[in-house]
Amino acid sequence: MQGWFQKLLKSRATTPREQESNARQISETSVSSALTPSMPTSSLQNSSPGATPSRQQFALGSELRWKRKYDVFVCHSTAHPDIEEATHLVSFLEASPHGLRCFLWQRDTCPGGAISTEYCEAVQNSHLRALLITPSFVQDGWCNYMMHQALAEGPMSRRMIPLVKNLSMSQYPKELKFYYYIDLSRGTDRGYMLVIKAVISYLEDLVKSEMQLNCSMGSSSGGLD
Repeated sequence: MQGWFQKLLKSRATTPREQESNARQISETSVSSALTPSMPTSSLQNSSPGATPSRQQFALGSELRWKRKYDVFVCHSTAHPDIEEATHLVSFLEASPHGLRCFLWQRDTCPGGAISTEYCEAVQNSHLRALLITPSFVQDGWCNYMMHQALAEGPMSRRMIPLVKNLSMSQYPKELKFYYYIDLSRGTDRGYMLVIKAVISYLEDLVKSEMQLNCSMGSSSGGLD
């Protein structure tokens, strides 16, 4: 009985010290978490609508993405309103937190270079092609040329993003009738966000296809061994 009572007094005597130690540990943990970011800066910069930060990092951080120079090739006419719209689109896509790489002809073409060569190389070095389809686009010879170049490279491959503005359906190019399009008249920012979502989805599928191909090649090699 006496031994039990001494143990009780001893435990009561040490309780304040234990509480002080616990409080110190909690304080140190709080300071450490305040100094250490909970998420990498790259994840915060790459976050965008329509996907979680982990999905963003998975898609935008893949090696397959960097095998092409641009994420989006923006094709538009030389009409002043179309140039302004394309510039706004590119500014939105390239701004933080999206950080996409875009080709804009009035900014990225090389002075003195051949127009057809510059455009074709940009199409080949881009993952997706955004077509700003307006009445001026339909009447522009170079726009039609670039549209057919993009179609010839990858028809029905999810690499084409038609953006329609101020255009009646009777003017819409028949070559694109099997593609879903984004109607910018329903909201410019909404349309731009859908472009980002399409880019992320395409890159995700690209990486997944590569992983499945590597797995199948690995399993077949194992079978031969």
